[in-house]
Amino acid sequence: MGVVNVTPDSFSDGGRWLDPAAALEHARQLIAQGADILDIGGESTRPGAEPVAAHEEIARVAPLIRAIRAESAVPISIDTMKPQVARAAVEAGADIWNDVTAGGFAADSLATAAELGCKIVLMHMQGEPRTMQHQPSYDDVVAEVTQHLAQRTDAALAAGVAREKIWVDPGIGFGKHSIAHNLPLLAHLDRLVSLGFPVLLGVSRKRFIGALDDEAPPDQRLGGSIAAALAGAAAGVAAVRVHDVRETRQALRVWQAIQAAR
Repeated sequence: MGVVNVTPDSFSDGGRWLDPAAALEHARQLIAQGADILDIGGESTRPGAEPVAAHEEIARVAPLIRAIRAESAVPISIDTMKPQVARAAVEAGADIWNDVTAGGFAADSLATAAELGCKIVLMHMQGEPRTMQHQPSYDDVVAEVTQHLAQRTDAALAAGVAREKIWVDPGIGFGKHSIAHNLPLLAHLDRLVSLGFPVLLGVSRKRFIGALDDEAPPDQRLGGSIAAALAGAAAGVAAVRVHDVRETRQALRVWQAIQAAR
């Protein structure tokens, strides 16, 4: 899953693709590099990010989704917590709703997902973007994240979302201390895979990589991003959400070839 952030303030590439023409060209490049899915976001969810009004978010993402869909059949994911934005994105051609609140932002989120009939990614986040990194706390992060996502998948099913439409995401870096919480989650991804839903893993350029490498900035975290993506592949995740599609795809191909030769 290749990332296209149509935002001025995303942690890694904020502002680079805010211009519609630049965003479309970036999407084309990711497709050419081998992206299986494009994830389009119009509101940053980095720590401390300020919310964006739904109409502004729609104005950022809907024209881009329509433009991509006009020239490509690649599956498109809309990265939003707002059901009205998800609806506008699906109407524009999106296939997947990637929700960092696991359908918890609005009372009608899960019912909207069921109505739209799109796939939905339910991600774990403790708190909300503006405050999630202030004091994240867990007794057992792996058990608590797994339990929360099991509860949210139950809620989605109860709201009428088809089981085959549901994905889960542990939310690496979302309301989690960079080392104390993210590393145990990555070490025990098999627990989340065992829930029986496809797992999406977003580790690309995340802060925990910098914490393990002398506070390397986001644009110098490619090696760590690939290492974490391969750990996810080994645990059985279904997809990885990345900024560096070509490099990650190459790493996965080599890893898969080695596994096939065993």
